[in-house]
Amino acid sequence: MRVYLSSLLCVPAMLLVAAVPASAGPRARRSSPSWQLDVRFQDPQRLAIRLPGRTTTTTYWYVVYEVTNRTGRDVQFLPSVNLVTDTLQVVEGGAMIHPRVYDAIIALHKKDFPFLAPPTRVTGKLLQGEENARATVAVFRNFDPQASSFTIYASGFSSEIERSPNPAFDAKLAASPSNPRFFLLRRTLGIVYDLPGDPTTRHLAKPIRRTRMWVMR
Repeated sequence: MRVYLSSLLCVPAMLLVAAVPASAGPRARRSSPSWQLDVRFQDPQRLAIRLPGRTTTTTYWYVVYEVTNRTGRDVQFLPSVNLVTDTLQVVEGGAMIHPRVYDAIIALHKKDFPFLAPPTRVTGKLLQGEENARATVAVFRNFDPQASSFTIYASGFSSEIERSPNPAFDAKLAASPSNPRFFLLRRTLGIVYDLPGDPTTRHLAKPIRRTRMWVMR
């Protein structure tokens, strides 16, 4: 197995995310949710890895993050992290990711995150206190080369949920999954990145963080 990490994407400082105001989209409430975890994110990094049985490398993107429970209670930690491009491509974190990819990322970050683990090993009950903090990684398959920006949407760090009326609800029909009366919106962290350059050079570009916000999504 060979791993290639772009020299342009050195390990960045962690981004501590507290309650920050939304700049676009449905805003999260100003009042405190039932509980909210402290989360620190690294900016996305690119990884090229040669998987078993392959003769060429496959490119992935990944985001290392750490959560700490200072809520005053033990909570269920069930994260969901997706990447959405400005070309409207949605890439689900953790979907169709070979286990060797997680092994490679853990090896690259073992000095700074000795207890870094795949998402399947950190979900579930999260105990209180810094000594119980968990570090994990969201991994995405490579996305549309035409994309010039993308947003990381991360949920599962807050219990805040809001019920929003469905403007397209057809009152002549019974409420159903295809005709819901309401949508459930969750407090979600959104971090927007620009990818400079053009489609021929973006495979080398370092993402530039533009905004971060809490939204109901």
